[in-house]
Amino acid sequence: MTDGIAGDAAETIRILHVDDDPDFAEMAAIFLERADERFVVETATNVQTGLDCLAAADIDCVVSDYDMPGMNGIEFLETVREDHPRLPFILFTGKGSESVASEAISAGVTDYLQKGANTEQYEVLANRISNVVDAHRSRRLLAERTRRLETLISNLPGIVYRCRNESGWPMEVVEGEIEAITGYAAEQLERGDVSWGDDLIHEADRMEIWDAVQDTLDADDAFEVTYRIVTADGETKWMWERGRVVSRSDGDWEVLEGFITDITERKERERELERRTEELEELTAELEAQYRYLFEEAPVMAVVTRAENRLPVIDDCNQRFAETLEYEREELVDRELGDFYTPESERRLIECGGYERALNGEFMREDRELVTADGDVVETRLRAVPRRDARDDIVGTLALYLDVRRRKELERQKERLEEFASIVSHDLRNPLNVAQSRVKLAQRDDDCSHLDVAIRAHDRMEALIEDLLTLARGGDALDDVESVDLADLVDRCWANIETAGATLVVDTDRRMWADRSRLRQLVENLLRNSVEHGSTSSRTKSDDSAEHGMDDDESTVTVSVGALDDGFYVADDGPGIPPNERDVVFDAGYSTERDGTGFGLRIVEQVAEAHGWTVGVTDSDAGGARFEVRGVEFDDDDSTA
Repeated sequence: MTDGIAGDAAETIRILHVDDDPDFAEMAAIFLERADERFVVETATNVQTGLDCLAAADIDCVVSDYDMPGMNGIEFLETVREDHPRLPFILFTGKGSESVASEAISAGVTDYLQKGANTEQYEVLANRISNVVDAHRSRRLLAERTRRLETLISNLPGIVYRCRNESGWPMEVVEGEIEAITGYAAEQLERGDVSWGDDLIHEADRMEIWDAVQDTLDADDAFEVTYRIVTADGETKWMWERGRVVSRSDGDWEVLEGFITDITERKERERELERRTEELEELTAELEAQYRYLFEEAPVMAVVTRAENRLPVIDDCNQRFAETLEYEREELVDRELGDFYTPESERRLIECGGYERALNGEFMREDRELVTADGDVVETRLRAVPRRDARDDIVGTLALYLDVRRRKELERQKERLEEFASIVSHDLRNPLNVAQSRVKLAQRDDDCSHLDVAIRAHDRMEALIEDLLTLARGGDALDDVESVDLADLVDRCWANIETAGATLVVDTDRRMWADRSRLRQLVENLLRNSVEHGSTSSRTKSDDSAEHGMDDDESTVTVSVGALDDGFYVADDGPGIPPNERDVVFDAGYSTERDGTGFGLRIVEQVAEAHGWTVGVTDSDAGGARFEVRGVEFDDDDSTA
């Protein structure tokens, strides 16, 4: 026999009919199966065959005759009841008497029916079979559901209850872990010795929970509440309860059914989690404050970027960065970082993959040039590292910029000092030795001609010292930048140098922005260089040139000064400068003249760099030397060029 019935099996009723008359048994089977399409009839003509069939197949009902050889129907019933105490058994017999009926009922027969002479008896029998089988299946299903419910309740980690919805919530039925949870027996709650609402629920929670339950029930909905109870031992526990109204009495009071479980451990974990969360939030706030302090007080410029389409966008920056670039912080945030780079530095950042290397975690320590709001360039040393989010994904960078302008200036000063030291130790020492030696010779030989050489040596030392002072005092510093008339300044410079028979041609009327005194140094040295190195006398005339009858007119040179699109030039018609020497003409101490100091063009380069200009040398139209100064800003308001 099966306990569960589902699908087509629930529609089929298997019947065992035992009767010693084979013809009657066959006829009965035909009529029963016609009477109810659910019926499937197995027949047996003796009790033993019936018992074998019962053991081999799932039978829903047994129909048996009473008067049979070997074992009558009552004895057969008693044998069946030994193994199938609740199986429906109908005694269908032609021998009807009160004694047989009484005996059958005492033996546990399900129903009793006498055979008749017409076919209507099979309709009656079919109806009896259907009723007893349906009743048996219902009882069996109810028993199974009851068993499952009891198993479920016994395994639930809590309490199942039925109570009245009134003050104290008096319990009618309480099952489950009641004693383990509350310390009270179920009977104490069911008898009313202990009230759930008045004795168990924590005093501080009673009114709140009552109101919450009533408000939910008024909305015809199930309620869920969390509250505390105090156990028999005085321990406080947390409960979670869910319930609903299942019926209403004539007296207008409601019956509730629900489930209650102990959530004390969960609450403790929640409290511990809340405590740790608070500690973590406090620690996070403290770390954020420390980070912000370090970020703001760092002795370098700091920028936080986010990557948008693989381009750096400023998310945040410290005050040092904003002040150095002469912006308010709000003006920088959400702008592309490259907007504040020089074109070359921006190219290295984007086109040359500088930002990509930073995002990929590669070590970066490179030079970058930033641009202030006024257009000034700030030389920096960059160190960039990846910036990660909570999922450890790289979302941008942290860039630190060290302002190296002061360090660069110190490096340049150091180079100049080393340069001066070299000059003092070599270029000044030579004429000094010559002068000392010649004076000693003059004293020893009483020959004044030695003094002429000593005087020339002193003149050379004086020229060297003047140029050295010019270099030392100049540096990169500019005083007042003003609008300067280039032609007027050239004329004044020409008047300050020894030009012999040289000719000056000025072809410009433009004005330019410059430090007038420093520009005068540059122009005077270029003019002097053209006069001294461009004249034929500087290449051919010797100490005894007068003896050969050379005329000063033969040594004249023409010096031209004119404007360029972004600067000006100084050119001459002399011999020019060979291409292989053009890279060294601006080095300190370089000179092709015996009496030259070698600092004139170095001073020119220094003044140009201080203004942000460049200076280079090429051939002039006449084949001489042409020096070009570029990067100049002209005063267009006063220009007629």
